[in-house]
Amino acid sequence: MNLLKKLFKQTFIYGLATVLPRVISFFLLPLYTTIFENASGFGQYTNIYAWIAIFNVFLAYGMETAFFRFYHKGENKDTIISTSLISLLGSSLLFLVIALSIKETLAEITNINVDYIKFTTYILVLDALVIIPFALLRAQERPMKYASLKIVNVAINLSLNVFFLLVLPKLAQENGDSFFPSIYKEGWEIQYIFISNIVASGVNLALLIPTYFKVSYRFDRTVWKQMLKYAGPVMVSGIAFTINEVFDKILLTEILPEDIAEAQVGIYGACYKLALFMTLFGTAFRMGVEPFFFSHAKTEKPQKTYAQITNYFVILGSIILLAVVVFVDVLGKLLLGSEVYWEGLHIVPIILLGSFCLGIYHNLSVWYKVTDQTKFGAYISSIGALITLIINIGLIPKIGYMASALATLAAYGSMMILSYYFGRKYYPVPYNMRKIVFYLSVSIVFSALSFYVFHRNLIAGSTLLLLFLGLVYKMEGDKLRTIFLQREN
Repeated sequence: MNLLKKLFKQTFIYGLATVLPRVISFFLLPLYTTIFENASGFGQYTNIYAWIAIFNVFLAYGMETAFFRFYHKGENKDTIISTSLISLLGSSLLFLVIALSIKETLAEITNINVDYIKFTTYILVLDALVIIPFALLRAQERPMKYASLKIVNVAINLSLNVFFLLVLPKLAQENGDSFFPSIYKEGWEIQYIFISNIVASGVNLALLIPTYFKVSYRFDRTVWKQMLKYAGPVMVSGIAFTINEVFDKILLTEILPEDIAEAQVGIYGACYKLALFMTLFGTAFRMGVEPFFFSHAKTEKPQKTYAQITNYFVILGSIILLAVVVFVDVLGKLLLGSEVYWEGLHIVPIILLGSFCLGIYHNLSVWYKVTDQTKFGAYISSIGALITLIINIGLIPKIGYMASALATLAAYGSMMILSYYFGRKYYPVPYNMRKIVFYLSVSIVFSALSFYVFHRNLIAGSTLLLLFLGLVYKMEGDKLRTIFLQREN
């Protein structure tokens, strides 16, 4: 049980650090949906950051996961660190040169204003250069430093967004002869968002620069080839995951009529972010669990521990699913600055359930990571991406962004089922499927009752939530007290 207690502690810290940069979306969502009142501007922003997410995967090319695997597996950790750093440093600088040289071509391919390409290139390169330094902190189990750096990034990004989008326009208007009008440009909302991101990422890199200077550089070509072989399927999986997560926004932009596309993407993107509670929980859990999976892969009967971890993930995720559905109207009015976005709230339960399935999939995926069969991850996620593309392309012309929501659920649900099926064959883990299905089913039924039968009535929904919490406490209370109240040796 102490192992689980340690895991939950590290998951909380890593999760807090990883979630905070995404939590900024909650703080900025009311700001952005107020600044972009007609939804078109927010749609443009959503489309740009969808492309950034896709390019992020290419620039990382699976090296983070490969680093974890070889760091815990290999004896010469210094070689693993230096080889990984050199690899990502070289590829990032190469991308910087190429992207700036062909920015007009990239603008045509991505349907992004050419003026924004330079900004997005800098963001991508800065993010790529901190991948291994951050991964090293996780591998060395230094969650507090990891969290501190992430919090600094969030604080700078949030502060600059507020300054540029809220404070600076007022200062420029009220102080005509001062310094502020010289740095304020009307209509530069998206550029100011980019600048905030670049400054925050630049500070993070500056704080992590010591990692680059502490290493005795040695590039081991043999190790590098082995890492790339491991990372290749991980990159394919990452591309497929990113297609599932963000390509629907791009397809909406391309398929819907031009006069409504950006507004519809804006509404969809804003309401999609309300499901971020589940995404944040899944990401936080994965950040703590992934190093744990690798470091305990050689312990006696690790499968039993993996099964317990998944059980608790499903319990907590079921609570989050029901809670967000119950309070979806409250969250919508609180976080969406303009009423124009409220029409998309009906997609939130679908996106939430899809994100929950993705989180379960990440827990189930331990089998192909610890057995070095990452090709299965590529196969499964590619099937998910194919489902995403087929449903979006086939149904967007008929039902708009509801097609994207349904595609998200279908893709992640299929991936979850496939991973469980193949995992039973290649690396059996004794999951308590009766309990997992029970909690998941009750949460879904209660969510459906709250949203569709009681029409989002807050009293009825809150009653269902309290009933579910009582059920969890009755069935799991003793075990949770044993984990969290037991003293560590």
